[in-house]
Amino acid sequence: MKRFPDASALTAWRKSSYSESTSGGCVEVSDGHPAGVPVRDSKDPHGPAIIFEAPAWSSFVAAVKGNGGSFSG
Repeated sequence: MKRFPDASALTAWRKSSYSESTSGGCVEVSDGHPAGVPVRDSKDPHGPAIIFEAPAWSSFVAAVKGNGGSFSG
């Protein structure tokens, strides 16, 4: 896992389908980054992003969806 200091420098952010639409508490991800999957808090678009390695992100998403994945990141 890496930290990117200014998430606004990355492009193509999309809100997670698991984020709450009414409270403003949203997690956004960006696709196509060579180092992995950047994740940021939508309330702080100029704040940091955490970049997960692709296998760790896939494992996390599978666990959230309940597909029996176990997070190993």
